[in-house]
Amino acid sequence: MRKGKHPDFSGIFENSQRQFSFFENYEVEDEVEVNNALGVTEIDVDLVYPNPNQPRKIFDEEALNDLSASIKKHGIIQPIVVNKTDKGYMIIAGERRYRASIKAELKTIPVIIKNYTDRQVKEVSIIENLQREDLNPIEAANAMKKLMDDFSLTQEELAERLGKSRSSIANTLRLLTLNAEVIELVSQNKLSQGHARALITLPKPMQKILAYKSIKEGYSVREVEKKVREYLAPPKKKTPQKTNVSLELRDLISRMQRVFGTKVSAIGNDSKGRFYIDYYTKDDLDRLFEIVELLEKK
Repeated sequence: MRKGKHPDFSGIFENSQRQFSFFENYEVEDEVEVNNALGVTEIDVDLVYPNPNQPRKIFDEEALNDLSASIKKHGIIQPIVVNKTDKGYMIIAGERRYRASIKAELKTIPVIIKNYTDRQVKEVSIIENLQREDLNPIEAANAMKKLMDDFSLTQEELAERLGKSRSSIANTLRLLTLNAEVIELVSQNKLSQGHARALITLPKPMQKILAYKSIKEGYSVREVEKKVREYLAPPKKKTPQKTNVSLELRDLISRMQRVFGTKVSAIGNDSKGRFYIDYYTKDDLDRLFEIVELLEKK
């Protein structure tokens, strides 16, 4: 490990491309090596169990069924990578193949047994998850956050290690600040990442309302952005325009201001309109009460 504040990811990220091709190379090369060393072992499928900290939470059932059918016909071409534990063999890479094997009712599966540390298991699991083609934005955000939390990385440092821009990392992580139901909609691919990002500046209850409405109405991202702008900056209400008043009406307004001791305004003309009497303090209001009482006594 290099000296410095943060751990060295070179063993995981070396020569990584945008789609994390290094991990694919890593796993294939490792498989060739262990095959040459007769390191692939067939073990009882019941002894294998998923990593409880696996970042991936959603597995497409249709895709699993397709893979299961392929495994029934051709077998498992690429062994599953596991770590030996007291409970059995924990999956490090290949949980999708494992699940498909269960569906295919295999009794044994080919595995490559590793002796990784907890740290290495965590690194490999997250990186394998991030390089998936079907990774949804919320899974990506959770995986990125886990890397940052576990290894005390800033967004800039994570972006450098993943070969992404800092803004790309920031935009993905911001999805985790959304309303919980909106996050679920994105996870289920019912709402796109672009639509979800447009909702971030709204209060959480409004995020949910507009998310469901955009799905129902088929709003584009631009339409959602427009709705958000309208909500955050509603059009100003037009103030009624004052009409020209006659000299007699102006004189009446002046006399009323002297009597009431406060501002008086009028909208209208000699035929019809409204008077507005302003008061600014409790004393102003008390004075108006006294004037009204005097007028009532006359």
